[in-house]
Amino acid sequence: MLNISNIKIPDSLPFDESRSLVMTLPLKESRRKIRILSGLLIVAFIMLFLPWTQNIRSKGYVTALRPDQRPQTIHSILAGRIEAWYVAEGDFVAKGDTILRISEVKDEYFDSLLLPRTQMQVDAKSLSAKSYGGKVEALQDQIAALKKNNILRIQQAENKLRMAELKVQSDSIGWEQAKVNFDIGKYQLERAENLFAEGLRSLTDLEGRKLKFQEVQTALVSSENRYLSSKNELITARIDLEAIDNDFKDKLAKAESDMYTAMSSQFDAEASTTKLENQYSNYERRTGYRHILAPQDGYIAKAVQVGIGETIKEGDQIVQIVPANADLAVEMYVEPVDLPLIKVGNKVRFIFDGWPAIVFSGWPQISNGTFGGVVVAIDQFAGPSNQYRVLVIEDPEEEAWPDLLRMGSGADGIAILNNVPVWYEIWRQLNGFPADYYTREQKDQAASKK
Repeated sequence: MLNISNIKIPDSLPFDESRSLVMTLPLKESRRKIRILSGLLIVAFIMLFLPWTQNIRSKGYVTALRPDQRPQTIHSILAGRIEAWYVAEGDFVAKGDTILRISEVKDEYFDSLLLPRTQMQVDAKSLSAKSYGGKVEALQDQIAALKKNNILRIQQAENKLRMAELKVQSDSIGWEQAKVNFDIGKYQLERAENLFAEGLRSLTDLEGRKLKFQEVQTALVSSENRYLSSKNELITARIDLEAIDNDFKDKLAKAESDMYTAMSSQFDAEASTTKLENQYSNYERRTGYRHILAPQDGYIAKAVQVGIGETIKEGDQIVQIVPANADLAVEMYVEPVDLPLIKVGNKVRFIFDGWPAIVFSGWPQISNGTFGGVVVAIDQFAGPSNQYRVLVIEDPEEEAWPDLLRMGSGADGIAILNNVPVWYEIWRQLNGFPADYYTREQKDQAASKK
């Protein structure tokens, strides 16, 4: 109201008799506000000394604890064409179940009798290697026979050489004897001629002595001829002995050369056999890869390649599968500044997407709808987002995680740290200090040491 009149309402009206007007007086209202404000201040002061649980909030998602239990993509080992699908998205498949069948698109695998014909090539090469092995054994036997025969031939030639030497010696003695007989015969002839000249011998005796001298001379020539012939036989025996060794070396070298050639052919055939066996094994394994099988029990999540007749390359993604029985865990990410606060075994509370919860981050005991977890692994290096990955599993000491929880669901994690007074947490937040790095036991130990 504007006070433009000199007449005052309080002067003209009795306020004490107006009960409703008296209740609007500011005196009592101010006292009530003071009481309420005082009560609030007392409650706030008391709350400053209440326990507060320090925590770190982090986003994450549900995954599997083991790498082999996480969702995976099945790839095609072969390049081929999709011929038939045996499952649909969402179907459950057991390990080894056929998911789809593909056919070959490379012309070297079109032959329907590829495996039997390759086996025939393997058998043929194997027999070829065996035949070369038999030839090697025959040549080895031939070499052994040559060595034995060479020993006998050498012994025979040595005996023949010894006989020739003895014959030369015998003929030499005969020749010497013939020369002595010749000298004696010559002397007797000369004496007979002298006696005939003196008339002491008859002509008949002289002619008889000449005949005997002719016989002695013939025997000398014959003995010399035999002696020379024996020497030639000795030389021939020596040549034959040396020829035996040279002939043996020549035959042995040829046999060994043939043996090594056969061994080389045998090894080449064995190598070809091994290569064909390897090729046959590859063909056999390749035939098995035409059917794409489920690597483990799970559910078909998404078909990457669809349709009939679609061509796929080697290593292309075909279908995604989610393992059926997986130990769930949560991957949460923390900043580098908070990493020293997280240790293996720390407790974590989670709010899963789809499950309502009432959360008091500082008082996890009175929160409702959260689920407990335990830290089991911490990465040793930061990821692309400059955050560290922390792996958390279900806490066996608390309520089990929901049965309908699926991999990929979002999770809001609250890592539980130390219990401190509320005033300390407010003071820490206002000053921008990090949470306590040490446990209460470590603090007590440090205080006792001081």
